[in-house]
Amino acid sequence: MFKVNYLLLTAVAALNCLYSAGQDVQFEMVPSAAQSFFLRNDENAAGWYMQKTNTVPSGAIVSSVTFQAKNWLPATVPGTVLNSLVNNKVYPDPYFGDNNKRSRHLIPDLQDVGNGFYRYWFRKEFELPEAYSQKKIWLKLHGINYRANVWMNGQKLGTMAGMFEAGDFDITQIVNRKGKNVLAVDVLPVDVPGAVYRNGKTRTGAVGENNNGGDGAIGKNVTMLMAVGWDFTAPDGIRDRNTGIWRDVEIYATGNVKLQHPFVQTRLPLPDTSYSLQTVSVEVKNTTGLKQKGVLTGAIAGTAIRFETDIELLPGENRQVVFRPENYPQLRMKHPKLWWPLYKGDPHLYSIQLQFRQGKAISHGLSTRFGVRQIQTDQHTPDSSRRFIVNGYPVFIRGTNWVPEAMLRSSAERTRTELRYTKQAGFNLVRLWAGGIAESDAFYNVCDELGLLVWNEFWITGDTRFPQDTALYFKNLKATINRIRSHPSVAYYVASNESKELPGTKAIIHQLDSTIGYQEQSECCGIHDGSPYKYENPMQYFENTASPRGSRVDGFNPEYGTPCLPLAESLREMMPEKDLWPVNDSVWNYLDGNGFHNMNTKYREAVNQFGKSASIDEYARKAQLVGAMNYRAICEVWNYNKFSWGDRFASGFLFWYHNSPLPQTASRMYDWYLRPTAALYYAQNGLAPLHPQFDYYKNTVSVYNDYRKSFPGCTLEAAVYDLNSALVYSLSEKVDIPADGLVKDALKLHFDDTLTQVHFIKLRLRSPSGREIAASFYWRSKDEYKGAWTMTGPAVSGFADINKLPRASLSARAKKRAINDNIVIDLRVKNTSDKISFFTQIRLTDGKRAVLPSVYYSDNFFSLLPEETRIITIEVQKKIWDRVKQLSVAALNTNEVVVRH
Repeated sequence: MFKVNYLLLTAVAALNCLYSAGQDVQFEMVPSAAQSFFLRNDENAAGWYMQKTNTVPSGAIVSSVTFQAKNWLPATVPGTVLNSLVNNKVYPDPYFGDNNKRSRHLIPDLQDVGNGFYRYWFRKEFELPEAYSQKKIWLKLHGINYRANVWMNGQKLGTMAGMFEAGDFDITQIVNRKGKNVLAVDVLPVDVPGAVYRNGKTRTGAVGENNNGGDGAIGKNVTMLMAVGWDFTAPDGIRDRNTGIWRDVEIYATGNVKLQHPFVQTRLPLPDTSYSLQTVSVEVKNTTGLKQKGVLTGAIAGTAIRFETDIELLPGENRQVVFRPENYPQLRMKHPKLWWPLYKGDPHLYSIQLQFRQGKAISHGLSTRFGVRQIQTDQHTPDSSRRFIVNGYPVFIRGTNWVPEAMLRSSAERTRTELRYTKQAGFNLVRLWAGGIAESDAFYNVCDELGLLVWNEFWITGDTRFPQDTALYFKNLKATINRIRSHPSVAYYVASNESKELPGTKAIIHQLDSTIGYQEQSECCGIHDGSPYKYENPMQYFENTASPRGSRVDGFNPEYGTPCLPLAESLREMMPEKDLWPVNDSVWNYLDGNGFHNMNTKYREAVNQFGKSASIDEYARKAQLVGAMNYRAICEVWNYNKFSWGDRFASGFLFWYHNSPLPQTASRMYDWYLRPTAALYYAQNGLAPLHPQFDYYKNTVSVYNDYRKSFPGCTLEAAVYDLNSALVYSLSEKVDIPADGLVKDALKLHFDDTLTQVHFIKLRLRSPSGREIAASFYWRSKDEYKGAWTMTGPAVSGFADINKLPRASLSARAKKRAINDNIVIDLRVKNTSDKISFFTQIRLTDGKRAVLPSVYYSDNFFSLLPEETRIITIEVQKKIWDRVKQLSVAALNTNEVVVRH
């Protein structure tokens, strides 16, 4: 058993890369019934069109089948008004260069031009499939922003308000069963757009964080608050505040009785996990004016669990039906397979099918997935910091903050790609920051599959005002909780970011879902304030002085992070060539949240420590070294202090933030174009579940373990090499690695004056049989660290000699295989020289640029010792394989090798 576990460890990276597609996520929202289709722009039907509301007749006329939408613009649905206007070349793309800069006056701002400017009709023609005859027909708008008047076939269906509640309309008596139908939606912007910049009056908000939230007035709406501008996104805001039909529009069919809001609650008699108790509830609605009788049935796939009850509903009655294990003993599941977060076990998912049957006919059926898990939080810690407990087991949180795509240019495929990168990096929790959105069904489905916990916040921040329509806020809140609560990934509810709750929030959430914890804001109740956010000297992470607000590497920190410059090919896509090199500070600063993250100051200074660059390509490549160093250092310093194993007690941290909401010079583990930076792979190394790590401040080597089992009898090895790749010395030590713990300072390295200015450290961890099960590689300088707030020390300064690295040589060969809908390349890369191949990058391109999206490398930007071999797995979707023209490998000190594939 012990040997098998060690063999499993060696495959972790490849398994993270080779991840099955799971449920179909073609759409961001799950269909509401078996008979369902989404009204999108496609080749086989008329598309969506849009026109300003004040330039066309009434809704009755616009939605009539005889109306001719002449001179209307093609519309992007799901999407926003501004996205459609940009796609129609009315305005330039706000994402390119500094087009969105307010002072350039290229795109009108909602606050300046008034709400009517971005108020538009959206119109779509469609026909019903023949299979929908004799059915109740429903229209569901899964999300609009911010208000809407909904019309069909000349009749008004109703209104909608708020960004996070779907509108569900019975169109049975209105829809044409044969022939053309017309849906017309009059969409209004937010009630209070808010000013992008503060007006000088005192208001709440973090000091030094630019103009986050503008003047704060955007918070009076129930909407995406970051649309007014924040230092990590468009600093001048999104001009239309994301007005539009931003989520899918669905037509679906049911019988006379339909089901809503299924919920499976699981309870474990902890510490006993030999059985679980399931409580199943669902709302059953009679959609007619007559009594309806039938049988509500339920079945859990893969088990023998079946249950049912007879129901009689009064006309129009909506009843919640609950199946409890005390009344239905079969809901006591023996030996359940548990759902676990990343590295703690398998995130097993069950599927439950609920149906309302009337005779032999199924009026409506719903299928939902759930996991048997129990998530708790408490403050029973040495410093009263919050900790998370899953299935009775404390989990050290190595999480991250998620911010949405700035202009809602998202998709199910983009969501899956971003979350796969999140898992690959090794994060186990994703915080949905309150200034963003209520995420899609696809988001939660993928988190369920990947074992990612989700911390949910609800659209109130300390930088903005409170919603002025509290009833509307609570309607949106209830709709969101009802939609997400059955997902096993849902781990925590938080009312706001750095603010207060609206009174009554806790009671509403508890009424709808009492299975997991709640707190009123992100920085309370055992969770302290966050920072740093900008580029800082990585030595300060180890020294614990990276934030002027005080000690940060202790307790639970909700925001701790740093940026990484994108690759050169992405920089070329985000700005004109003339602004790339020499660097145009004005444009680069604008794409850094007006310079908030120090990309043109400290980050540039750190890049220049590797020697002055002669081109943007050289600069961007060296910038990857800076990002790689910082991301891994942050991960490792938190590893070290896990649950008092190191110098302090820490229960978790959330990286701020790991994804890019729009093209920016202050990118992250991957940029907006979904090109991974070196930061992704060095976070992956730093957060590897079994990891030997080097402390630049203490010069010690420790071993981190995130698994729930121990690893006795291992050997830790450290080797130091000089700039010429000569072995200077090596050390080794037998270590017994505790379960979910740390071997603290197992080795102490020394660096004397005879060592070359730049040198390298290779760490290996071996099983008792001598098999390598984990490794890491570091570069270091001889520079002295002169204290916090300086740009000095062995992790940041004195690296110019990297340019003097002796040349190495590489060979590579590839084998291609097909797995399901993917092409998988097993690439064997070998250093064929006696010199270190430093910072080796693999590129799969169309001949010029990286092939995107959904291309995954199990590792990249790695270094190889002389004669060392590494096998990298690359996964590519079959549907984009024809775009692949070249596979190449090159290090900073080698020639490029083109690989036959």
